[in-house]
Amino acid sequence: MASPIVPVVLAGGQGTRLWPMSRSARPKQFLPLMGETSLFQDTLARAAPRDGRYGPALALTNAEYRFLVAEQAQEIGAPLAAILLEPTARNTAAAIAAAAAYAALRIDPEAVLHILPSDHAISADEGYWRAVDAAAAAARSGLLVTFGVTPDHPETGYGYILCGEPLTPEGALKVARFVEKPDLAKAEAMLAAGGHVWNSGMFMLKAKVFLEEAERLAPETFRAASLGVEKAQADLDFVRIDEESFSAAPNISVDYAIFEKTDRASVLPVSFAWSDLGAWDAVWKARAKDAQGNAASGPASFSNASGSLVISDKAHVVVEGLKDVAVVASEDAIFVGPLSETQKVGAVVARLKARPETRALTEIHKTVYRPWGGYSSVLGGERFQVKRLFVKPGKKLSLQKHHHRSEHWIVVRGTAEVTVDGETKLLTENESIYLPLGAVHRLANPGKILLELIEVQTGSYLGEDDIIRFEDMFGRV
Repeated sequence: MASPIVPVVLAGGQGTRLWPMSRSARPKQFLPLMGETSLFQDTLARAAPRDGRYGPALALTNAEYRFLVAEQAQEIGAPLAAILLEPTARNTAAAIAAAAAYAALRIDPEAVLHILPSDHAISADEGYWRAVDAAAAAARSGLLVTFGVTPDHPETGYGYILCGEPLTPEGALKVARFVEKPDLAKAEAMLAAGGHVWNSGMFMLKAKVFLEEAERLAPETFRAASLGVEKAQADLDFVRIDEESFSAAPNISVDYAIFEKTDRASVLPVSFAWSDLGAWDAVWKARAKDAQGNAASGPASFSNASGSLVISDKAHVVVEGLKDVAVVASEDAIFVGPLSETQKVGAVVARLKARPETRALTEIHKTVYRPWGGYSSVLGGERFQVKRLFVKPGKKLSLQKHHHRSEHWIVVRGTAEVTVDGETKLLTENESIYLPLGAVHRLANPGKILLELIEVQTGSYLGEDDIIRFEDMFGRV
């Protein structure tokens, strides 16, 4: 029996096209856009070890998302072979080369890797599994396989692949040509001509074969990734790729660096339901709809409305007498626009990011998640700020102090273990404590339920960077 496939889940992207839900601190792969679990968790679940097909996954991300990756994997019980941390973004060629180098070094040079973006929506039906097995067979024969989705409409948001002659009995075809994202007329012409598929960004390849082609066709990428993995350092449960080495890699996609140059490229046409969820109209297409074609996530009502999308965190959104609109309401920002124009959200975000007064709306949510739990901003003003803190059972914040603010903590739910200048005490519901400016303090949840507090900060400067850490269970000192 063939060795299990190694899933490689790419989870480092900072996509902005699904703003205001997706932001740089918590991008779309970590959001539950299609159900109760995040897209990243859906990807891990789809590639979970089962029937001997897959082994534990390799996850590639950056340092900012490392705890999100670890915790979301743990939440669904998904085993990970390793979490590789890219020190800097260098596009898919370097990322896949690093994964291949790690697999060749730590798992098996002959290992077959299934490269999976973590922000796609996929229906894993029988056709999907047939495609996985066919692609694995082609990869084991020495081909580099890309999955090409059979188009059902003239999409301008995807790149295309022109299919060539058959290469394997299982259906892999030669790549005749890669086609950039087309305009509508060209997309319609390719759909009418046939033989073209959407470039999905999913690949199946043998680690050894990919590295051989990278060394031959993209030597700078090969050297940077290989040396970065060779010099990598363990950090808690993570593997930090060496920054000096990896940073030398060109910022280039795997299509340009390898697939458009190699004579081993193949494409496997597939017809399972797939979307890269690249804009809110794609989310609308992928979600279940009512009889009028409306789709919703969160509290929403439609009245004389059709063909519309509502995504809401908390506020109840009512759409009356409109059609083909998108309404996306986060805790602190709302986007409203024609569903057909949501591809332009990225440009809107760029303008918001360029303005100091709106930059934070593109970077962080009102609720910020940390490895120990997180906090929500409730109210702020001159020299004061009110937050809701939540701490997971068994977790603790770093031992820290502040130079410019004092804090008051009021326990709303659960039990808090609070250390202030070496003295520790337990607080239960409705009890409070004062933390003077400069006091060395720590908060922990020793209980079995979520700890919730109201924190009132007062002082001359209330920024999150006013923190000196002395000890930290998450290696952030």
